[in-house]
Amino acid sequence: MKKVEFKSAKPYDPPKHFGMTALKLHGKEETGTQQYWMGLSHFLPNGGAEMDATPAEKLYFVLDGEVTVTTPENETYVLKSWDSLYVGPNEARAIVNNTNRPASMLVIITYK
Repeated sequence: MKKVEFKSAKPYDPPKHFGMTALKLHGKEETGTQQYWMGLSHFLPNGGAEMDATPAEKLYFVLDGEVTVTTPENETYVLKSWDSLYVGPNEARAIVNNTNRPASMLVIITYK
């Protein structure tokens, strides 16, 4: 077992993201997890991520606020506090916080 105290979480700069801050909570370097890593994303109003796809599976869990996830097929998922979304391998998505409040989202991504 390995405890991670929030005060020791390290920020990272995910590619194609804007208006947000990300903290790495668990991963190979932080706790030795081998199958996935977990981060916490804080999106400012109008912050988000550009349309992109990766081979990894992703889980998004909104802790506070609201984010909108869109697909190239124009599907829209509005995630509010305690809502979650599965994004499969190679599924493209964009994220934006369309509100005037910050939003916090837990992100779990498999290693590929």
